[in-house]
Amino acid sequence: MNAVTEPIDNLQSLTSLTVLNATAALERGLAALRAGQTVFDLRHVLTVDSVAVSVMLAWQRAAQAAGINLQLKNLPPALQSLTKLYGVCSLLFPTDVKLEQDGALARNPAHDEFSPVKAPESVFSKKTQVEGDASHHHH
Repeated sequence: MNAVTEPIDNLQSLTSLTVLNATAALERGLAALRAGQTVFDLRHVLTVDSVAVSVMLAWQRAAQAAGINLQLKNLPPALQSLTKLYGVCSLLFPTDVKLEQDGALARNPAHDEFSPVKAPESVFSKKTQVEGDASHHHH
């Protein structure tokens, strides 16, 4: 009788997201999406490696393709630091403004406009030119 509701799986029972179970986890997430699940609760995912990010991105892509707004909730620190490391916060959590601001801060090297301060350098080259001229006169 519970067979219908059973597939609704918010992935709370998922405890690891590594190369070893990536395919299974991916399939499970996709099945949950098909079953109408829109929130994945990842609080118990304590074992992760770099593939975890790929799996989460694949879930998001599948959700977007299906026109579903998928939310990934309660990520443990290990998982959060991975998403930061790969700079995919805004991809995984498009609605999370705080994470997006983080990203903007990280992109601050756009302030490179200020780095070509060539004034002292040109003063330098003028000075050396003058010295060069002086030695010319010497000749």
